[in-house]
Amino acid sequence: MRVVILGSGRGSNAEAILLAQQAGGLGAAQVVQILSDQPDAGILALGARFGVPAAFVDPAPFRTKLEGPGEDRFIEAIQAARADLIVLAGFMRVVKPRFLGVFAGRVINLHPSLLPAFPGLDGIGQAFRAGVKATGCTVHHVTREVDAGKIIEQASVPVEPEDTLETLTAKVHAAEHRLLPAVIARLSRLPQ
Repeated sequence: MRVVILGSGRGSNAEAILLAQQAGGLGAAQVVQILSDQPDAGILALGARFGVPAAFVDPAPFRTKLEGPGEDRFIEAIQAARADLIVLAGFMRVVKPRFLGVFAGRVINLHPSLLPAFPGLDGIGQAFRAGVKATGCTVHHVTREVDAGKIIEQASVPVEPEDTLETLTAKVHAAEHRLLPAVIARLSRLPQ
């Protein structure tokens, strides 16, 4: 299974995937490309470190969604990599119906809450401010509606009375780093 990772930031989840791959823990999956919509994103530095091609793809003209010429450039780059699975790992753009149509059933996302609770931006902060007893992370299929696709798997994290937003964030990120590579490995073993 050929995997392309899309990210916008430092790439801690991409790093977890690549470390799992390095350790033989990604099943039949192999990361073949890292793409970012930010030219100076930390995720791009992971390419050289792990021997995986990494590139900036110009997302213009929009700031928060992938549509128009930017969408075309991403579609072309992903098709050139012959991706079987596209993993949104901290990709801070809304993908649109055309992109989802081209890659139907092959786009997954990691979200930092136990969906359907706390969709959208700042899932950890939303959960913390709501005073829930547990939160976590979700890997789900990407659909037209933000964070509403079919849930593949979740990992729960208890919210302790002594937790701060910072400690809770660290716990959720640790759960994400375990969950996402495990899901990719499991998906790689399913019939294509």
